[in-house]
Amino acid sequence: MDLVLRDCGNSGTPMKFDTAYSENGVFSLYRRNLSPESKFKVPLLVNEAVDLLKNVEVQAIIGPMYSTQANFLIALGHKAQVPIITFSASSPSLSSIRSPYFIRATLSDSSQVQAIGALIQAFGWREVVAVYEDNEFGEGIMPYLSDALEHVNTHIPYRSVIPALATDAEILEELYKLMSKQTRVFIVHMRNTLGSRLFLKAKELGMMSQDYAWIITDGMANELNSMDPSVTEIMLGVIGVQPYIPRTKELGNFTERYKKKLQQDNVLALKPNLNIFGLWAHDSAIALAMAAEKALLTNATFEKVNVLRNSTDLEAFGVSNGGRKLVQALSTTTFGGFAGKFHLADGQLQSPPYEVVNVIGPGVRVVGYWTKKHGIIRELNFTDADIKTYSTSKSNLGSVIWPGDQMYPSRGWVIPTSGKKLKVGVPFKIGFTEFVRVTWNPDNSSTVEGYCIDVFDAVMAALPYGVPYEYAPFTTSDHKRAGTYNDLTYQVHLGNYDAVAGDVTILANRSQYVDFTLPYMASGVSMVVPLEEDKSKNAWVFIKPLTWELWLASFCSFVFIGVLIWILEHRINEDFRGPRWHQVGMIFWFAFSTVVFAHKERVISNLSRFVLIIWFLMVLILTQSYTASLTSMLTVQQLQPAIKDVNVLLENKDYVGYMKGSFVHGLLRKMNFDESRLVAFNSPEEMDQLLSKGSGNGGIAAAFHEIPYLKVFLSNYCSKYIMVDQKYKADGFGFVFPIGSPLVRDVSRSILTITESTKMEEIERKWLGYRTNCQDSLDPPRSLGLGSFWGLFSIVGVAGISAFTIYLTMFLHEHWHVIQRSDPDSTIWSKMSELLGRFNNRDLKCHTFKNVKLMDKDNGCGANCRADRSIYPPLQTYQQSPSNFSPTTRGSNCPPSPSFSSPENLDFLGDHASSVENGSSWTTTEQDKSSHTWLGSSVEHANMNPPTEVSQTNKQEIELLARQDEIKFPQTLRS
Repeated sequence: MDLVLRDCGNSGTPMKFDTAYSENGVFSLYRRNLSPESKFKVPLLVNEAVDLLKNVEVQAIIGPMYSTQANFLIALGHKAQVPIITFSASSPSLSSIRSPYFIRATLSDSSQVQAIGALIQAFGWREVVAVYEDNEFGEGIMPYLSDALEHVNTHIPYRSVIPALATDAEILEELYKLMSKQTRVFIVHMRNTLGSRLFLKAKELGMMSQDYAWIITDGMANELNSMDPSVTEIMLGVIGVQPYIPRTKELGNFTERYKKKLQQDNVLALKPNLNIFGLWAHDSAIALAMAAEKALLTNATFEKVNVLRNSTDLEAFGVSNGGRKLVQALSTTTFGGFAGKFHLADGQLQSPPYEVVNVIGPGVRVVGYWTKKHGIIRELNFTDADIKTYSTSKSNLGSVIWPGDQMYPSRGWVIPTSGKKLKVGVPFKIGFTEFVRVTWNPDNSSTVEGYCIDVFDAVMAALPYGVPYEYAPFTTSDHKRAGTYNDLTYQVHLGNYDAVAGDVTILANRSQYVDFTLPYMASGVSMVVPLEEDKSKNAWVFIKPLTWELWLASFCSFVFIGVLIWILEHRINEDFRGPRWHQVGMIFWFAFSTVVFAHKERVISNLSRFVLIIWFLMVLILTQSYTASLTSMLTVQQLQPAIKDVNVLLENKDYVGYMKGSFVHGLLRKMNFDESRLVAFNSPEEMDQLLSKGSGNGGIAAAFHEIPYLKVFLSNYCSKYIMVDQKYKADGFGFVFPIGSPLVRDVSRSILTITESTKMEEIERKWLGYRTNCQDSLDPPRSLGLGSFWGLFSIVGVAGISAFTIYLTMFLHEHWHVIQRSDPDSTIWSKMSELLGRFNNRDLKCHTFKNVKLMDKDNGCGANCRADRSIYPPLQTYQQSPSNFSPTTRGSNCPPSPSFSSPENLDFLGDHASSVENGSSWTTTEQDKSSHTWLGSSVEHANMNPPTEVSQTNKQEIELLARQDEIKFPQTLRS
């Protein structure tokens, strides 16, 4: 399709546009056919471009096709101020050429690197190899690709650079190098001409199998539909990215016309499928035509410049006076092209979404999409409300066929095909061989075993794939230690070892040149010092088992229980009655005597018994805990560390020890220990000898080492030494691999699997076997705090308050008539005073004040009416009678007691007579007045000269308490 653009003005003359694109002859505006050699030979292209600018005086050039040609052409366009529009030169390096006359109507290769990085992250690959052409097109993408992969924590350990015109032998040589590497994920960035040959040779070498993963950039993906089917069949399982092209009706019609045009012209050399470069070429021509009309370029000419006679052609052409307007018009031109929306920003075509394609034999299938905002997605027909986050999940992709016709992706790396086993370095140790032990056999071979070795074997066996390896002790030819642990780890960096398995501590300075796995054993540095007997005794050590808060809470609880029991027992129990100070003493005596369960007082109320059951449980737990804590404190006080603080060692300038070859030496130097005061030891036995001698006798005052070693040491010498709880952090023991090794991630996961299983406990029990009866720390027994017993205190408190509430409710219910009294003389204070007085009196209805023997004589009185007569005296209730005073049992089924005739029969009461309660009244005859002398001083709260008539408000029955089984009452006693 030829386009001839005419000026919209009055001239009607064709404008002079020319294009350097002539390969398919589809678009032409004064088309200039280039020679085939000029596509690759820059001088030929430059000569033809100069001819267009000097002789034809074109106002714009659509081209060049290749990035290698662009630099010179952009320079010429900048000098002539003629727009240079390219639809296929995609190298990002061209963007660095600051020329306003360079228009890139194609996508830069840098726009796809984030999509490739998202794919790498989705499948979890940590290493990839970049395979690219050795030219400007191939190299331009590498800085951007490296940054994108670094952003997703992926490393490029090797770059495979292949010449654009490489021979088959050169391609095979480079593929053999790739086969010798561990990494099996390749990103191929090259044109289809070279890329097709690369995959043909990779198929011959068996590199299109399930162990490999191939990712192609849009340099090849854009032309997959136009490639030979025999090549795409070989590329089965390859995935790639390419710009998304909307499938519009206009595009379909244009494609049909394009195919018919090729058939009419009988162009057999071209493929009938139109790729995205052809669409970009069409959109570039349309954009240029629209910009020319918008810029109103009429009679656009070149202004000649003064040149010397002997100047070159590069200096002979003039400057266009319409180029600036044309560039400005292009920058504002926007329309919906066949390849998508045409919109320029800073002279660059804006990036559309990318398709993720999968080669499935002769065809290509889209398995997903990538956008800057949402990452990897399954479909493009969505709204922002549907997807709110950036995703790199492979679950958003459709089913992918991988090389070898597999449904699962390659893990990304394998052991090199040379069959070489991993050479695992092992430290050589003289002491603490429980961790690593190297023994030499008669044939000069070595046997490696120990805790660290068993852990490494278990971890490697737990990997989802097999990794062959062999141990290599880090020794000299005469079987001696070859260096420190730092030297051993640095050997991995130098490549002498592929890994290190041993008790290597993870340190910051070591991680600068090697990678560590997750720690398989916690570590840290502490010190061991000798034990000595503590001759100083603390007279107040018995207070230390409990904190002052617990002491105070315990004292308050004892007082609370004493007062509560006194309240519950005061009206019914003679042991809780008597003079005021006697009762106060009883409150404290009873409560505190329960500590050793030495109380002799019996309780009668069921509420008291309920409270005491819970209280005894608390007292038992509290006393037992106190005893255990005090015993522990007294035991610890007998043996104390000779030195408790590192500062004491520094002040006394004592000698201290460290394990030879350990990083602890550097730690001690940072702690300001003098080099002359540091003594190295090689084994636990030598460590014991140095500590036994002491600092002043050629030994050491303390030994510093990592905690796992100190625990092993103390398991054999716990009676002589102790570890002081002053720890210095370290990250633990880990396995060493080269920086960027893909094994680090898998081995770390395997360590977590082994650690969470019982396998690790079995290995530790086999080699280390710490004895639990040895102290490994100097932590003194801590005082018991209130926080350990607040639950018990809460239970006792709830039980006590509940019992008191029940008792108070019953008491108020019994004397509710006092509260309800409404006579004018009754006030709140008088009612409260009367209630307190009634509380202070005995509860005469209680069975403890009944006459047991008299009740026993009654066949109708059951066992419920009896009481222990040896403790509680019998109680009699008397009622007024016209002739005599006869005892009755109020509120019981027991019959009345017999009457008595004379007051002489009461002489047995003596000082043991009970009191007559307040409110009782007496009436006697003249004959009986003299008989009042029997009461003596034993009558409490009673009037010795009772009134002659009974008060209406005090008609309480008179009850006398006696200490004898039989009582005779005078007949003359009246009410």
